[in-house]
Amino acid sequence: MPIKTLRITTADGQADAFAAFPDGGGRHPGVLMYPDAFGIRPVLREMAGYLAGHGYYVLVPNIFYRHGETPVVELPEHIRDEHRPALFAQLMPMIEAHTAERALSDADAYLDFLRSRPEVDGGPVAVTGYCFGGLLAARTAVAHPDEVAALAAFHAPVGADGPDGLAKLTAETHFGHAEGDLTPEALDELNRALDASGVDYTSEIYPGTVHGFTMSDTDAFNSAALQLHWDRLLPLLGRTLTRN
Repeated sequence: MPIKTLRITTADGQADAFAAFPDGGGRHPGVLMYPDAFGIRPVLREMAGYLAGHGYYVLVPNIFYRHGETPVVELPEHIRDEHRPALFAQLMPMIEAHTAERALSDADAYLDFLRSRPEVDGGPVAVTGYCFGGLLAARTAVAHPDEVAALAAFHAPVGADGPDGLAKLTAETHFGHAEGDLTPEALDELNRALDASGVDYTSEIYPGTVHGFTMSDTDAFNSAALQLHWDRLLPLLGRTLTRN
């Protein structure tokens, strides 16, 4: 799949990003994919390329562009558990600075960019994300009910905005949780909020997983759970996105 490096103009500057899309021309449904907090790196390019191979234009932005271009934080080739404390000591100030207001301002720019691309069809889009990026995906879907038809988030703090944070959600939704990421009570509360919104959704704990299970360059990786993630994500996109 072709992968193109991009720069997206936002209210606060320019975000570096990349897009993966099918070879051979044509127009394709758009997917905005938010990376985890570790950001753009080879595993994200592989995942976006795999999704593009199923017929989608996949945009992956550097969510921390205000702090520098990719790589914002230097990462080891394989992120082991013992690396996480030092890495998150660098990342947490960026995560805390990335307020909901900043996230929604950036989401406007990312969706405007998708609409402007000749490779993207004029139909609805999907948003997906991992870890902190899953929260950004949820906020984007809630803020853009007329544009976002599908939302998927994996090992993500999607309930961080409280029960009311999902009240205006309209996109068909899948949340794939790691076993250790939330208590049964927290899962029940999240699912009650989804019930109240009236959306079609699935929200499930992926068995045998820890936080970060989709990322093959980390100790958290679980290959069976990554496949389950594709088994949930691809049908969701197929149901909700129009191919022209």
